[in-house]
Amino acid sequence: MNLSIFDTVPDTELRVSSAGSAVSLRGVTKAFGAQTVLHGIDLDIPAGQFVAIVGRSGCGKSTLLRLLSGLDQPTGGTIEIDGRSSGWRDRTRLMFQEPRLLPWQRVAANVEVGLSHAPRGADRRRLALEAIGQVGLSGREQEWPAILSGGQKQRVALARALVSHPRILAFDEPLGALDALTRIEMQALIEQVWQDKGFTAIVVTHDVTEAVALADRILLLDAGRVAMDVAVDLPRPRRHGDPAAAAIEGRILDRLLGR
Repeated sequence: MNLSIFDTVPDTELRVSSAGSAVSLRGVTKAFGAQTVLHGIDLDIPAGQFVAIVGRSGCGKSTLLRLLSGLDQPTGGTIEIDGRSSGWRDRTRLMFQEPRLLPWQRVAANVEVGLSHAPRGADRRRLALEAIGQVGLSGREQEWPAILSGGQKQRVALARALVSHPRILAFDEPLGALDALTRIEMQALIEQVWQDKGFTAIVVTHDVTEAVALADRILLLDAGRVAMDVAVDLPRPRRHGDPAAAAIEGRILDRLLGR
């Protein structure tokens, strides 16, 4: 079963509190015709870990994220979530760089899209309002997307992803279009909801500073292979400009830039 941004978990799972899922990849390859993008990826992500994937454009970051989100299938190798190689894609949500809101629906209705397989009614609306509150938009439920700022639209997209209580939440450059201050605010919000909900978080970003600010672990992809696997063992919340964070960032940039 392929998963779109609007696909949801069954209603029977909506009442289960969020918890992360463990991820295991063994020998995963992905090819598009004659071009192989990922080469034999072996990777274990413990349940609840926050992982950032960085690398140059074309290195396979987004391809790997699509495989982990169930939007695509590997050409070779296996992907297991909680020890299962199938039947797990309904545990995963993917948040894109663009919020992809429905312009003809108000904020609450856009969030309810994340529950489209659940029966309509008060319980569905309650869950949507709770998710809206979690992203700091209480009181904006009946506003139209057109009047929201870029950061507010991304908050609605985050609420839509959270409302179904995913066990894995993947982010594909979700903050790339935001201004610097809004980006820092959204980083703090993502960290907060991850800590509150306990899901496994996987973010693709070109911003190494952002990766260090958010992640427990940073994977550097190079030509479709994991070139670095760096633990970020720093206390939270992390302070921008922290020397220890800058040292980790420097190590990754040195490898990324070949210095």
